[in-house]
Amino acid sequence: MMLLRTISLILCLFGGAAFSRDLRDEMKRAAEFGKNTSSLLLRNEVRTHWSPDGSHLTWKVNTGKNELRYFQVDLKTGEKSPAFDHERLAKALAAATSKAVDANKIPLHDLAITADGAVHFRAFNKAWSYDVAQNEVSPDKRPPQASQLLAPEESRRRSGGSGEPSEVTIENATSDEVQMFWLSGDETTPYEKIPPGATVTQSTYAGHLWLIKKSDGAPLAAIEAGDAPTHARVTGRVPAPPRRRNDRSADGQWRAFIRDHNVFVEPTNGGEATPVSEGGTADDGFTGPLQWSPDSKKLVAFRVKKVATRQIHIVQSSPPDTLQPNLKTLNYAKPGDPIWQPIPRLFEIESRREIPIDSALFANPWDIFDLAWATNSSEFTFVYNQRGHQVLRIVGIRADSGSARTIFEDVSKTFIDYSQKSFIHHLPETGEILWASERDGYNHLYLIDSDSGEIKKQITQGNWNVREVVNVDAGKRQLLLKIMGVSGQDPYHMHFARVNFDGSGFTRLTAADGNHRMEFSPDGNFLTATWSRADHPPVVELRRADDGALVTELERADDSQLLTTGWSRAERFVAKGRDGETDIHGMIVRPTNFDPAKRYPVVEDIYAGPHDFFVPKNYSPWSGMRAMAELGFIVVAIDGMGTNWRSKAFHDVCWKNLSDGGFPDRIAWIKAAAATRPWMDLDRVGIFGGSAGGQNALAGMLHHGDFYKVAVSDCGCHDNRMDKIWWNEAWMGWPVDESYERASNVTHAAKLSGKLLLIVGEMDSNVDPASTAQVVHALQQADKDFEFLPIMNAGHGAAETPYGKRRRAEFLVRHLQAEYP
Repeated sequence: MMLLRTISLILCLFGGAAFSRDLRDEMKRAAEFGKNTSSLLLRNEVRTHWSPDGSHLTWKVNTGKNELRYFQVDLKTGEKSPAFDHERLAKALAAATSKAVDANKIPLHDLAITADGAVHFRAFNKAWSYDVAQNEVSPDKRPPQASQLLAPEESRRRSGGSGEPSEVTIENATSDEVQMFWLSGDETTPYEKIPPGATVTQSTYAGHLWLIKKSDGAPLAAIEAGDAPTHARVTGRVPAPPRRRNDRSADGQWRAFIRDHNVFVEPTNGGEATPVSEGGTADDGFTGPLQWSPDSKKLVAFRVKKVATRQIHIVQSSPPDTLQPNLKTLNYAKPGDPIWQPIPRLFEIESRREIPIDSALFANPWDIFDLAWATNSSEFTFVYNQRGHQVLRIVGIRADSGSARTIFEDVSKTFIDYSQKSFIHHLPETGEILWASERDGYNHLYLIDSDSGEIKKQITQGNWNVREVVNVDAGKRQLLLKIMGVSGQDPYHMHFARVNFDGSGFTRLTAADGNHRMEFSPDGNFLTATWSRADHPPVVELRRADDGALVTELERADDSQLLTTGWSRAERFVAKGRDGETDIHGMIVRPTNFDPAKRYPVVEDIYAGPHDFFVPKNYSPWSGMRAMAELGFIVVAIDGMGTNWRSKAFHDVCWKNLSDGGFPDRIAWIKAAAATRPWMDLDRVGIFGGSAGGQNALAGMLHHGDFYKVAVSDCGCHDNRMDKIWWNEAWMGWPVDESYERASNVTHAAKLSGKLLLIVGEMDSNVDPASTAQVVHALQQADKDFEFLPIMNAGHGAAETPYGKRRRAEFLVRHLQAEYP
């Protein structure tokens, strides 16, 4: 009896607390709030229209809930004004079309205001012109913009997108009924059927892909919706575009091809095919691409020795269409595995002989790319990326002798970031090469003499990075660049600049303290620059394209209504890293019911993959970080040393050292933030991440368990020897050495302290799920307590499934928030 009373008392004391929070309901309410955040933003959805005559820029913007307004700016004077009287135009358009028109949402597309003040637009699938003085809308003679009809198979090579609302009109000019299908990823959704001779207008979004099929299911055409409404007249099956014929010689006299693993040529006007190579076999044969010299006398092919590719096997325990499990086998090379290494071979067509090439300069390729012939056919060149990614070399091969020379090369004691920063552009008319390199500690551009290999000019320089070469204008000898690292700003902000090939005339085209994107006017005289920050809503500016000078500010988004809900902008914070000198950048997100008098557990959303940086730089009203914060956390994200797009030295911290994860910088940053924010409780710090972030989350617990108390690790590449070859050799190097074992979470599993949840999708084809299983085994061998959650039928990123999200949230709440036993 005493025992029963004790149990009853315990249930009275704790039973209510155990069910005091319905986390499912909390997550649902947070998700619903997240869906509504965008509707509380004003003047943030801007869509521009450049006038054909270059006189005006017109734009549409959301000025209120369910309210759109149109404005214009005179490009000569910079004067802004309403594009028209919305009420008057709505009435005039209603009178012309006999349709109801709401002045707050006039359905205008393809809008243009010309120098004479006439307003041209499309509405209700017709073109119209509005005479402002007469307040009259009349039909316009402008033909509808024609859709570009694609061959059905081309839709598979397009990723699609989801831009602004648009329309596509389908005219069925065939003798058979056709049907529209919306393509989204691998899914095909049926839409309206269209009888012969009929026309249907379908609402869609710019970038959406549509497929037209006959009634028997035979595909006819594909359409990608544009920014403006378009008209597609379907007359039959759209043929596939002709394939580019690299097999034809420049003079059109010869065709080259691979037969029985050897290279053959034959006259294009008929005649016998003859071999120019010999000895090719299935295991050691010739392959493309085939590259003819401009004078049609020489030909380059590749020879490759095949190697067996590693396979991994994944069991799908619960297939949707059968009771018994399925076994899925994937080709999956891992670090250290043998790889295919194609080597270029040179042939002379007239003599049908191979010209031997000295391959000493490219004997161990990870990749050989950008093969190009000199215009006079004296030499061909290519870029050689040596396995291990410590040598990136431009090699030249003499066409007459096969002798090889190094034109230019970069060599690194750590790694060359080939996947993110390599750039080469040939200037054959002037015998020059544009090349990107981190040889001075930042990613910059160099002008190289292609004959001597000498650097003629370092085009850009300074403690900043060229992120992308947007355009090369060889005529003007000018470059348009995306750059990062503008002085006085967050070094990750994206800006645009122009510079001449000789390094002169460097001109920033964007200036505001924010992350930028840009669009030029059709005549190239103006540009719109849209910028925002994590803590600043978007701003749209009109600038001159020649010098970047500000003409006027078009729009500034307003989030005041959102702020009244308790929502707050993300907070940017900068602190010194492990060396006490380097700035580390991150952001802080608080819940909408934030109370500064309370103390909140801190959760870090981590991803420290060396290929990029990951703290958001653009304004966003909602994100996964905010969804987590709504459950009662302060959520932080940080880019520590070892991540990309700072200095080369900053990046090199990851070299053979992925277990570092930037944690000394992250912990210093969190402590610095908490020093002036008493509501951050550093006795309760958790961490979560997926993929490389899953590796990081567990590494944080293993190596810094005194700081991180709780971790959720999803689909982690916990041992870099178990993961895909390219990503891991890029940062851990080749050949595989003891650094791989040293960086492995499996190696250090016995160090676990605190609470750990491991998640993995059984169908993960990105990171071998055995990597997580091996961590589980190591933890069991070390007699460690932890939780393991495999999610059936889930692939990579299983923690982002609805079930995974809930279990991850519950685990963090349970172990970091005392009121939830």
